Amino acid sequence: MLPDFSRAWNQGRNLDLYEKENQAIDHGGTLWRALQNAAPWDGKDLLDLGCGTGYWLPHYADARRLYGVEPDPELLEAAGNRTQSAEILHGSAEHIPLPDASVDVIHARFAYFFPSPTNNCSPGLQEALRVLRPGGVLVVIDNDQEIGEFADLLRAGNAAAHQGPGEFIRQWWKEQGATTQPVMSSWTFESAEDLQRVLNMEFPHGTAHPWIALHPQRVQLSYGYLLHTLVKNQEPL
Repeated sequence: MLPDFSRAWNQGRNLDLYEKENQAIDHGGTLWRALQNAAPWDGKDLLDLGCGTGYWLPHYADARRLYGVEPDPELLEAAGNRTQSAEILHGSAEHIPLPDASVDVIHARFAYFFPSPTNNCSPGLQEALRVLRPGGVLVVIDNDQEIGEFADLLRAGNAAAHQGPGEFIRQWWKEQGATTQPVMSSWTFESAEDLQRVLNMEFPHGTAHPWIALHPQRVQLSYGYLLHTLVKNQEPL
């Protein structure tokens, strides 16, 4: 067990329900196209940092080499069973078990990089830069706290309290030399019940109940993302 490991309240404790959440993401492909444009991985070596159960690993089939790093030991077997083309490793953002300059692209999807005045993400960022080759790209997929129905829920539940406010996050990434791109997408579920169960998982103190009461039959909600993209060796802005 890694000394700084803390199990996620959503995926770490609700595997089946989190699978439904993953299945609902970005049916229109808007986010996926933005990721491909930010850092194409065809024929390159890619690391999915914080890969969880490995849901997204099969989407990187065009990569030359594919690595999944996950700190939760209970998720490693599921990630290994997701695809035979990825090497699954026990590690974290601060402890990536790969050599220096060994990958071209890193994706971190809601993993580790939650900058705030009290949460220093610099150790993980330096570790990511260590394993990137010169010209390699780190892409962090984050929530947009300002735009979209999911952002409304975040504000209502104070669910982003462990992060700095949106302005702080953008400024932090800018100071690291990154660019930030907003991407509007959506969640689409098979049933209203699935959507409601996922919202109650993500907002466990009942703060999603007013939204659910207003939209009892909804199977979709708008979801804004931020893509923070940092190229290794790029000079700070």
